[in-house]
Amino acid sequence: MATSQVQTVSTGADKAKLAAAAVLVVVALAAFYLLGKQGQLVQWAALLLGLTAAVALFFTAESGKALFAFGRDSWREVKKVVWPARKEAIQMTAYVFVFVLVMALFLWLTDKTLEWLFYDLILGWKK
Repeated sequence: MATSQVQTVSTGADKAKLAAAAVLVVVALAAFYLLGKQGQLVQWAALLLGLTAAVALFFTAESGKALFAFGRDSWREVKKVVWPARKEAIQMTAYVFVFVLVMALFLWLTDKTLEWLFYDLILGWKK
């Protein structure tokens, strides 16, 4: 059995990049609200520019690279999935809907039976 060791090294530079990315997000949001008198185009441009810079800075840090690698590996695994045929998917969906309907009916009947048993027969509370 092979064991893989995952080693995460967080350097000061990585922490500074993450902090700077967080500051850029805050600055972008503040710019959006402070530039309200300049018009919507300037507001949205400042917001999108700040958020784009924050995302770009985040992906240069080790955490961002790890997130990007995770996404790439996840996409590679999704490609390996054998998806059911349309007919099979429709059949399974129909089975689920029928089961839910039968279960709802069963629970409703059980509830009404217990309500009748306790309130009408045992306690004598007529509605």
